[in-house]
Amino acid sequence: MDGRDWSKFLLPYQQAVEELKVKLKALRTELKARDEYAPIEFVTGRVKRISSILEKAKRLSVPIDKIETGIEDIAGIRIMCQFVEDIHRVADLVRLRKDWKVVYEKDYITHYKDSGYRSYHIIVEYPVQTSLGSMPVLAEIQIRTLAMNFWATIEHSLNYKYREHLPEHVRDRLRKAAEAAFQLDKEMSSIRQEIVDAQQDFEEKSGIVRKVLNDIQGLYFFRRVREAAQFQLRFNELWEQEDMWALAELSQEIQAALIRAGKGSNT
Repeated sequence: MDGRDWSKFLLPYQQAVEELKVKLKALRTELKARDEYAPIEFVTGRVKRISSILEKAKRLSVPIDKIETGIEDIAGIRIMCQFVEDIHRVADLVRLRKDWKVVYEKDYITHYKDSGYRSYHIIVEYPVQTSLGSMPVLAEIQIRTLAMNFWATIEHSLNYKYREHLPEHVRDRLRKAAEAAFQLDKEMSSIRQEIVDAQQDFEEKSGIVRKVLNDIQGLYFFRRVREAAQFQLRFNELWEQEDMWALAELSQEIQAALIRAGKGSNT
């Protein structure tokens, strides 16, 4: 083992993970703000532990002084999707970015592993800005569904327990579980549009309610207390009736009142 300072060695990878998480989460937020469907459910990331790096280097016969290029997943990002179709949409979004370079891709969904493992991997080269200048760092972006991730988490735990030597009966049950998880994904895909429509309907309702309540608070700010209280009573009644059409009209009325209040405060 070389005498490198591992804490300093891992710093650029930690920075890469944090920056990539922020950028990918921002992508999801941006799509939602534009009222577009966001194929990203959530994003996580991690830096490989030193012991795991050394074990993988030994398993792959990577010299310690070649770890930077020989091990591609020291920095790891995981993007979770609701549907299998979303995975390819996310992969397209990753390819379009100009702030990193795609090195290569591994499609373990079309060509899943014998173990049953399914996921889509994209290796990217990400430029980290350090005190010594720009440093290219390799990172692995894994894109998978929630069902795929559940299975992969269980497999990882079992491999750790058995030190990568799973008994055949465990392997067989894992393969069956992987197929069951994939069948669940297929079933969800078959009703994808109904699920997406329901989620978008919920988001629209939440947006209207949030706007109405915020605008009522705005009227209180302009000291239109009686007007705000009247709107609040109307909101409460319509909310009880679950009349979203009337709530949307009420939102427009409150917005107009808020504009008038703003103009009145400037005179």
